[in-house]
Amino acid sequence: MKNVVVVGSQWGDEGKGKIVDWLSSQADIVVRFQGGHNAGHTLVIDGTTYKLRLLPSGIVRKDKISVIGNGVVIDPWALLDEIDEIRLKGIKVDEKNLIISESANLILPFHKEMDEIREDAAGKAKIGTTRRGIGPAYEDKIGRRSIRVMDLMSEKNLDHRLETVLTHHNAIRKGLGKKIFKKDKLKKDLFKIAPKILKFSQPVWKKINEFKSKNKKILFEGAQGILLDVDHGTYPFVTSSNTVASSAATGSGCGPDTINYVLGITKAYTTRVGEGPFPTELKDEIGEILGSRGKEFGTVTSRKRRCGWFDAVLVRQTIKISGINGIALTKLDVLDKLEEIKMCIAYTINGNKIDYLPAAVDDQLNVKPIYKIFKGWKSSTRGIKKFDKLPENAKIYIKELENFIQAKVSSISTSPEREDTILIENPFN
Repeated sequence: MKNVVVVGSQWGDEGKGKIVDWLSSQADIVVRFQGGHNAGHTLVIDGTTYKLRLLPSGIVRKDKISVIGNGVVIDPWALLDEIDEIRLKGIKVDEKNLIISESANLILPFHKEMDEIREDAAGKAKIGTTRRGIGPAYEDKIGRRSIRVMDLMSEKNLDHRLETVLTHHNAIRKGLGKKIFKKDKLKKDLFKIAPKILKFSQPVWKKINEFKSKNKKILFEGAQGILLDVDHGTYPFVTSSNTVASSAATGSGCGPDTINYVLGITKAYTTRVGEGPFPTELKDEIGEILGSRGKEFGTVTSRKRRCGWFDAVLVRQTIKISGINGIALTKLDVLDKLEEIKMCIAYTINGNKIDYLPAAVDDQLNVKPIYKIFKGWKSSTRGIKKFDKLPENAKIYIKELENFIQAKVSSISTSPEREDTILIENPFN
C-alpha cells in the first residue's frame, strides 16, 4: 500500500482542505504531524462545512482513524472545544477513531500571552504570528522544559514540570514588566481536563508500526506551507516547525521508508498571510481581484491574504527541498476572467539574474521578478472534470507551469466543490 504525505508548496492556504478530504476518503489512517491550531482546513461534505484546526481531516469520515502526532503542539482547551464543535455536527469522536501522541507538547495560557507580548513589542519588526502560542510552545519543547501529554498523568510530575517552565517564563515576564504567571490555578485547570485528553493518549510510533504491518493506507497531513518551514522558509518570517514532507516521519515516529508519495498542494497564483518577503505580490487592482474571487481570508484568523502572480521559481525550489512527486493545482478558476496572466520564471538582484530565492532576508526583500506573460482564456473553467475540456490557453498555462517547476500536475481543482477536480494521477495508486 502507498502512504502519502500532503504538504503546501507555497506559504500555506493553497486549498489543502479539499484535496486532503478527497484523499482521506481513500486512506485508512490520517495523521497530523506538525503545527498547532494556527492552521485550518475547511471541508465541505454533503453540504456541511467543517472548519478543522487540530483534528485531522479524517475525523469527519466514518471508519477512519485520526492521529495527532508528537510533532504537533496542542492547546488542550482548543482541542476539546473543537471536538465539541464537531460532535454538535453529528460526528463521533472517541478513543476508537482519535489517537493523540503521549509525547505531544502542550500549548498553555502563558505561551499565548508571550506570543502577544512579543508581537506587540516588535512594532514594524513583527513576524505576523497568529498569536496562539505556537512559537513559544515549540521554544519550550526545544529548551526541554515543556509540558507533554504524558505529564498530565501524575500530579507530582506536573507540579515539577510547571515549576521548571514557569521559572523560565516568569524571568522573561519580569524583564518585560509583566506580572508573573501563577502555577496553582493552571495546575488545577490542567488536572481538571487531564482525563479528557489522556483517554486518547497512546504511543503513536507504535500504532503507526501496527498500521504498516496491516498494510493500512496512511495519509500524513501537513499544515502551513514549505515556505514557512523554520529551516527552509523565508526566515525569520516563518512558522516554528518543519513543514517539509520529511517532517511527517519525525513528527509521527516512523522511518522515511514509510513515505511513498509526496503531494504538493499548489495554488495557480500565490498568496501569503502576515509579514515577510513576497516577490510577486500585487498591490493593485489585479491583486484585489485575485483576493476577491479566491475568497482569500484565513480559515482560523479571517486575516486577509496578500495576493500575487504564480511564482514558479519558488515552487520549483520547494519541490526540490521537499521531494514532491506531483502537485495538485488549485483555484485555477480564479484566473478565468483575466486578460493576461503572468508567471515568475527568474529574479534579478543588484542587476544580476538568479534562478532561486536566496536565504538572506534582505536579498529576499530586494529580488525583482522576471515574468513570462500568457494570454488569458477569458472563459469559465469552473466545474470542468477533464483536461481536454479546458480552454486552450488554460492548457498552455498549465503545461508551461508543469515544465518549469519540473514536477507533474497530478490533479487540477476547478472549484471549491470536491467533485470539480481533473484527476490525472491518484497518489494512492
